[in-house]
Amino acid sequence: MITGRLLPGILMTMFVLSACQSGENATTEDEDKEEAPAIPVETASPTRSDVYAMYSGTAPIEAFADAVVIAKVGGEVREIFVEEGHDVKAGQILAKLDGDRLRLEKRQAEANLQKLQRDFQRNVDLNKRGLISAGDFEKIQFEMEALEASYNLASLEYSYTEIRAPISGIVSERFIKVGNTIEVNAPTFQVTSLEPLVSYLHVPEREYRRISGGQPATIRVDATAGTEFVGTVARISPVVDPGTGTFKITIEVTDATRRLKPGMFGRISITYDMRANALQVPRNAIVDESGSATVFVVEENVAHRRPVVTGYSQNGLVEILDGLTDEEKVVTVGQAGLKDGAKVSVISAADDGESAATLNDLPAE
Repeated sequence: MITGRLLPGILMTMFVLSACQSGENATTEDEDKEEAPAIPVETASPTRSDVYAMYSGTAPIEAFADAVVIAKVGGEVREIFVEEGHDVKAGQILAKLDGDRLRLEKRQAEANLQKLQRDFQRNVDLNKRGLISAGDFEKIQFEMEALEASYNLASLEYSYTEIRAPISGIVSERFIKVGNTIEVNAPTFQVTSLEPLVSYLHVPEREYRRISGGQPATIRVDATAGTEFVGTVARISPVVDPGTGTFKITIEVTDATRRLKPGMFGRISITYDMRANALQVPRNAIVDESGSATVFVVEENVAHRRPVVTGYSQNGLVEILDGLTDEEKVVTVGQAGLKDGAKVSVISAADDGESAATLNDLPAE
């Protein structure tokens, strides 16, 4: 049984113990809060450079003009003046056939014409003196015109023994050899024009308002180790194919070095817009949340979520139209588990020059 004198002492002891326990719990909670580790992140500063909006596609490189030269008369091949790889001009002689029979036919037609021309001249004098009827004079005149046509035809046939280039270009293939006897319409050479080269690109109809004639285009092919060739949009089809939902555009490119060849497969990019000195951040700094773009900005080792308005993408960079300034740093690695207001520890931060150099090495989108 607790006496009245002991009761106040016991209550005082219990109060002191309770206060000590509460103090210890509060201290532990504060220590837990202070010991929450900072999240390691990497940051980068925004960069500024020109950004281009492009449509990209693939298409084979083709020759603008290509002609198979056929023999217009038959005969034996006597001479060949060009070989594959030679440049030729329109009308240049490529080869010559024997043409012996055609040459004799031409001479015969010429002799007959000259004889009738002399007879016609005598009849002109007789007609003036009224010594020949008008019907006989007209008959001789018609005969002379017929012989002139026969002579011209024989001359034309004989000229075909010289096989000529129909277009200017390069001899891409030779089908005949000296000594071959060829028939009419036999293929003899193939001449390909390399100026300009063209590509026909089929573009979705949603891009129609963005593509216009004269826009610059770049072409890359694997065979030239990434070298860029500059071309232009030369023509745009005025109709859309209802079956594919695409329209055709023609890209023209002139390559003085002749490294581009017909038949190569090209990767084509058409530039339809450009914004100078645009603010850009690395693509991996952008966090997509329910269709809205955000970034994490680091200020005094604290990450703050910041909504941004994005523009064009190019070479691993995304244009920022609103929501960010040049001086701020954005998280590029480690933002997946971040929350607004979280403490961070910056373990790597590239300066502007290094960031730009690294990002420019990223593959094109």
